[in-house]
Amino acid sequence: MMSISKLFSLWFLVCCFLFLLNGQAYAQEFPKRIVSLGPINTENVFLLEAGDRLVANTNFCVRPAEAKQKEKIGSVMQVSIEKIISQQPDLVLATALTKPEQVRQLQAVGIKVVRFKRTASFREICDEFIRLGELLGLADRARAIVDQAQAEVAKVEKKVFLLKKKKVFLQVGSRPLFGAVSNSFTNDFIVLAGGINILAGQKSGTTGIEKVIGENPDLIIIAIMGSESGIAADEKKNWQRIPVIKAVQEDRVHIINPDLVCSPSPATFAQTLQIIAGLIHPEITTGSAQ
Repeated sequence: MMSISKLFSLWFLVCCFLFLLNGQAYAQEFPKRIVSLGPINTENVFLLEAGDRLVANTNFCVRPAEAKQKEKIGSVMQVSIEKIISQQPDLVLATALTKPEQVRQLQAVGIKVVRFKRTASFREICDEFIRLGELLGLADRARAIVDQAQAEVAKVEKKVFLLKKKKVFLQVGSRPLFGAVSNSFTNDFIVLAGGINILAGQKSGTTGIEKVIGENPDLIIIAIMGSESGIAADEKKNWQRIPVIKAVQEDRVHIINPDLVCSPSPATFAQTLQIIAGLIHPEITTGSAQ
C-alpha cells in the first residue's frame, strides 16, 4: 500500500505536469507570426512591443523605421496572397480596405484573419488598439498605453478649456478638396484642441474653395495623405493667393505630417493633438508643426 507521503509526492508531480501543459497551451494561444495589411496595424504591433512577431507588411508600412525592413506583400488595396501564404502566418491583420475576396482566400487555406474597422473617433482608436492587445496576449500593455494617451489628451483639453475657440479647416485631400467632418477622428483633433470645425455640419468631407472662403477660418491646417511634401507646399501657396481668408491674412496656414493626422495610434493621436492645439492656440506651449 502506498504511503501518504508518496501519494502526496505523486499528486504534486501530476499538478506540476498539468500546470506546465496549461502554460504551454496558453503560450500557444497567441500568434507568433503576424502579417499586417495596413500601416496603422503595423504601427500598433510595434507600439505593443511585438514587432518581433511581425513577419510581413505592406509597402506603405513605414512607421516605425523597423517596419521598412519587414517582407513586403503589396499595397493596402492589393496584396499578394501567395506572398502572405509563403510567410506561414498564424494571424493576418486586415483593414477596412482589405478586399473581402482576399480575406476569403486566406481563410480558405486555414489562415486566421482579423479585420480592424475604419475608426471614427479617438475612443474607437483606443478600443481597436485594446482589441489588438487582447489578440496578441498583451491586453495589460495595451490598456496602459491607452491610459497614458487618454491622460495626455485630457491635459490638452484642460489647457484650452477657457480659451476662445478658433475656426479651423483641416485639409486632408486636394483633388477634390477634402476636409475633416464630424464623424471622424480628424474632427476630434480640432474639437479636443479647442477649435471649431468649419465642415462639422457636412456628412461628406468633400468641399470647395468657396465654402472655405465663406466660413473664413482662423486657421488652415494641411495634412494631405499619400502625397509628397511638394504637393502640400503647393496647396499652401494656393491658399496664400486668397487674401480674403482670415487664416491667410494672419499667416496661419500650416502644413503638418499627414501620417500623424490620418493614421494615428493612441500614442500618436495624443502627440498630434498637442501639435494641433499649439497651432490653434499659439499662447500655449503644447507642440510645434512638423
